[in-house]
Amino acid sequence: MFLGGYANQVFVGTMETIKLAFFSLLVAFLLGLLAAAAKLFGNWFFRAWAQLYTTIIRSVPDLVLMLLVFFGIQQLLNMVTDALGLAQFDLDPFVTGVLTIGFIYGAYFAETFRGAFLAVPKGQLEAGKAYGFSPMRIFSRILFPQMMRFALPGIGNNWLVVLKATALVSIIGLSDIVLVAQQAGRATGQMFFYILIAGAIYLVLTSLSNAVLWWLEKKYSVGVREAKL
Repeated sequence: MFLGGYANQVFVGTMETIKLAFFSLLVAFLLGLLAAAAKLFGNWFFRAWAQLYTTIIRSVPDLVLMLLVFFGIQQLLNMVTDALGLAQFDLDPFVTGVLTIGFIYGAYFAETFRGAFLAVPKGQLEAGKAYGFSPMRIFSRILFPQMMRFALPGIGNNWLVVLKATALVSIIGLSDIVLVAQQAGRATGQMFFYILIAGAIYLVLTSLSNAVLWWLEKKYSVGVREAKL
């Protein structure tokens, strides 16, 4: 029987990994935009918090942050429910994984977006103001499209790291492809084979991601002359 009868579990685990990576990317993207905007356009208070956020997150290992968020928040919730006399509320591993990975990599996206914002010529933003564009229209029609062209290589790298970082959620009990591979390997005594399958699945996902990123880079580079070496 294909995959020793674990084909369905492997498929479900793969889908869980894809969903986790996608929603984590959304959280990281939004947090990165907010932190980058705070650093560049915010007052001293928002700049200080954004700088503190990116500094701490980039200084602590991802695995440590995952454990701190999952067990720390769970302990805090238990204290609150006990104090209020309520039933204990257990964190959902999927939601915790999404928020934790998104929170971690939002710091890396922030630096990517900050550099991309700075790469857009200020004269074009001033021209938008001169034409009477609102700040939101300047952002959506001038700043964001050009920023994305500069940010896409960094976004691509961060996305691939986020996709691989989903393997960390297996430690909090989420049935992603890594946990499924471990369980199947223990049950069948073929740990190497199933871990190899998990690695191959990640390779396929990253290869497909590279194709999509290449398409996006071409899309946002329309009308831009490439430098010839």
